[in-house]
Parts: sequence; C-alpha cells; structure tokens
Amino acid sequence: MPYDDLRGYLEALDKHGQLLRFTEPVDPEPDLAAAANAAARLGAGAPALCFEQVTGYPTGRVALNVHGSWANHAIALDLPPATPVRRQVAEFSRRWESFPVPPERRAAPPFLAHTVEGDDIDLYRVLPLFRLNAHDGGCYVDKAAVVTRDPADPDHFGKQNVGIYRLQCKGRRRFGIQPGSIHDIARHLRVAEERGQDLPVAVALGNEPVISVVAATPMAYDESEYELAGALRGAPAPIARAPLTGLDVPWGCEVLMEGVIESRVREIEGPFGEFTGHYSGGRRMPVVRIDRVSYRTDPLFEQLYLGQPWTEIDYLMGPATCVPLLQQLRAEFPEVVAVNAMYTHGLVAIVSTRSRLGGFARAVGLRVATTPHGLGYCKVVIVVDETVDPFDLPQVMWALSTKFNPSDDVIQLPKMSILPLDPSSDPTGVSGKIVLDATTPVPPDRRGRHGTPVRDLPEAAAWLERLRALTGGGRT
Repeated sequence: MPYDDLRGYLEALDKHGQLLRFTEPVDPEPDLAAAANAAARLGAGAPALCFEQVTGYPTGRVALNVHGSWANHAIALDLPPATPVRRQVAEFSRRWESFPVPPERRAAPPFLAHTVEGDDIDLYRVLPLFRLNAHDGGCYVDKAAVVTRDPADPDHFGKQNVGIYRLQCKGRRRFGIQPGSIHDIARHLRVAEERGQDLPVAVALGNEPVISVVAATPMAYDESEYELAGALRGAPAPIARAPLTGLDVPWGCEVLMEGVIESRVREIEGPFGEFTGHYSGGRRMPVVRIDRVSYRTDPLFEQLYLGQPWTEIDYLMGPATCVPLLQQLRAEFPEVVAVNAMYTHGLVAIVSTRSRLGGFARAVGLRVATTPHGLGYCKVVIVVDETVDPFDLPQVMWALSTKFNPSDDVIQLPKMSILPLDPSSDPTGVSGKIVLDATTPVPPDRRGRHGTPVRDLPEAAAWLERLRALTGGGRT
C-alpha cells in the first residue's frame, strides 16, 4: 500500500524493524551528521534513524538514513525488505512501463497548519539546520523536492520539474542553490533570466519516499515526476497547489517553502561534501528568496547524509539511475538486457547485452555515454555479455579478466562533458570517457579464444534452489 507522507513510511519501517528511535536529547552538531555517517557504514541492511529531541529545536524532529539501505528502499516501493537489489531494479523497470499515471489533486494539505510570511521568516528557527560534513561552507538542506515550471510553457504539466538540489542556508530567508547545467531547473532559470524575471520556486521538505526517488530520477524534459511516482506507487501520487506560487507540490510534505530564484543574482555557495566523496569548492550560484513557509504541527525534518560512498544517496539514486538508462538504451538497442549504473550516480556503468554483429557492444557503450544522463555521467562504461549479471561483480570481474584485451577492447573519448562535481574533471566539467568491451567477439570479430566456455551443469539450477531452501537464502 503506498504511503501518503513521510510519517506513514516511518511507521512501515518501524514495523519491519528498520527504524531506530532516539528519545534522549542530542546536539545538532556533531551528533546528527555523525549518526547518519555511522549508519551508512552498517551496510545494506542499515536502519533509518529518528531523533525526537534535538537541542535548540523544541518542535522539530529529525529523520536520517530514510532510504539508506536496500531493505529501506524495498519498503519504500512496498516490497519485502529482503528483496534482492537486482529484483528491486527489475520491479522498478516493470512499474515504469505503467508511466504515466496522472496524480490526484487533494484539498486541505496538512502543511497548511502553520504559516510564516515575509520578514517574519527565520529559517534558522523553523528548520533544525546542521552541517553534514566538517568543512561544509554552511548548513544545507539536501533532500527537498524543489519544484519549478518552464516560464515559456507554464501550463505544460510535464515540463514542471521536481528535482533534488542542494540548498545552502545563507540567511533568515535565503538559500544558495546549485542548479546543475544538465538539469531541468537550469533550463527554467535560463528562460526566466532571458526574460528578466525571477523564477517562482517551491521547496517541499519531508516527503513520502517515492517522491524523493522520482525527484532523483533522470527523466525526459517533458515527462512528469508526479506521473512516474504514480506508476511506481501503483496509485496516483497525491499533490496540492502551493498557496503562494501555484506550483504543484507533494500533498503530504512536512514543510513547504515558497519564493523565487532571483534573476541574475549570484553569490558564493559551498564548499560541500558531495556524493563523489570529495568536497566541491565554492562557486558563484543563484540565490533563492523565501517569501512564505508553511508547515505541519510538530514537523518532521528529513536530511540526507552524503560523503564517501556508500551512503543514503547511493541507495536512493541507484535504481533510479539504472532504469532510465535501460529504457533509453532499449528504445534503440532492444538487445540490451540490464544496466547497473549504481556507482556514484552512474559515473561507472555496467551494461549487459546480446551482440548481433561484430563491434555491436562498442556501439552500445558509446550510446551509454551520450544518453541524456550519460552526457553528465557514465565516465567509465563496461559492456558484458547477456549471460553476465552486471549486478554480480565477481561475474563482471571474470568478464574483464578473460574477455577484455587492453590492446583492442578500449575506446577512449577525450574531452567529453561531465558534471562539474566530478573531482577528476579538468577543466571543470570536461573529462575523458572510456568504453571497455568485455564481451565475447562475434563475427567478423575474431579476437581471442572464447569458443568453448564452461557452462553450469544442467542439474545445477535445481540444486541451487535446494541449497537456498536449506541455508535460508544466499546470493541472488
């Protein structure tokens, strides 16, 4: 059954033993970030954390590591907590086939319980802010659904963007925002600034779990995240109209902040400990002015710790990166079987495919690097046979060990686009890319000696199921 808000999801996590509640007082710094950092080191079954008393914030509760394990990700999709990762990705892909599912507009959103406007707003009092990593340039909000519309086509529902962008608190009513150049919000802002206009924006904080998933999913420009949320939920996503901006926002969010991205205003933002496991430096970035804040009674503040992988963001974005790449590739190459792009937002992508002619795997690898998502990511692409599970790293390493010859099976692509946050890019935003062909050659290719591979014995499959039943699982 899908969740309408973050509170319902936390109840489900609690029911499955995937939530730890802390009732004793904790300090915002260093306790909250350190706890989330530690939770990320517990591995694929790590629980979510909920802190009921945060010093200095008498009405604010803080939830951390909400998506931060494969068990939690499965529960977010209403799957059994023990669902293996490959099956979660396959189910994500299956539900995508139902896209689009129109949202459900609901009245009386709970975030309208309390409102603060104009100069009465003080973000430091409303939000339990804290630094996530030691050298961050300030306090960040990094798991909000940021909503904007295309100023040139404001009535096109699909061109309304819902994305996750880091927000640095810079004052009582101001955030610095980093709208990456490859993201839809940057396109919206560019159009607004060309017209000399501010860009209306709504920032929804503390959302039901699928909203966070779709906000982190690379989609086509005119595809609606809310309509994908309905497909993934198996039921329409509940939305409401924001009272100030008129933007469509998640009905069940805990806090809604509305205002504008100020036209042609730039201030230094950063540094920030990013998903790459490195700090990004300070850069001149746009500024958000908040004009209205609405929030639920006893709001639940959600924060996402990110640093050296794996952390919560890798679980949140892993399947959400694999499936769009798979969909885009299959539209042109139906031979593609599976895509594993879970490593650092897809900076490394592993693709399994059938090969219908010589050199086919290389064509697939080149297309990976030039998909809408691959333009900014997919720096290293490994292509393997359809019999190799890209989610099983021992199998991938076997393919690289025995089918890949560095003299012949490398395609280097110099000076390609990459997201500016990649610390290896030089100059910033430009990097070489590489395709590694670890597939079995098919005619007219005649490289190596791969004609007689060892296959599983015919009886092995039945024995595998028998052994799994006796041992309670095993790798799948």
